[in-house]
Amino acid sequence: MPHAARVITVSDRSAAGLREDRGGPLAVSLLREAGFDCADAIVVPDGADSVQSALRAAVSAGPGLVVTTGGTGIAPRDRTPEGTARVLDRELPGIAEELRRRGLSDTPLSIISRGLAGIVDPGTLIVNLPGSTRAVASGVAVIAEVAPHVLDQLAGGDHA
Repeated sequence: MPHAARVITVSDRSAAGLREDRGGPLAVSLLREAGFDCADAIVVPDGADSVQSALRAAVSAGPGLVVTTGGTGIAPRDRTPEGTARVLDRELPGIAEELRRRGLSDTPLSIISRGLAGIVDPGTLIVNLPGSTRAVASGVAVIAEVAPHVLDQLAGGDHA
């Protein structure tokens, strides 16, 4: 049975209908290709409060993977990590570090991404990705490598 996944795009412009969301649909497509049961992306405005609310709603839908795109940079309204931190029970810094490391092959600016990764007990993995389609593509590749193991572990599976 495939793991459930949800994608949340964080963007003032996309939420207002001023810019097409390309990162969210790309993440959904790539997660589906990787074998996840993934609903279409939802779009919320930037800001810690809207991110926190969207994440809490996603977590309440049941265990699985939640990926955010956007809001991880240093612009004044980029507060995805702050909203995410309010929801996480335990951080998994190695995932966020690997996302930044792999992103360096696309752009040196990957080092200013402040995205987090972690879990919400009992069984949800949350990962923040930057909003660019390049970052989403390389990030979902990392997520697809580790998320099944993380989710299996959270469900009580043995170390493989």
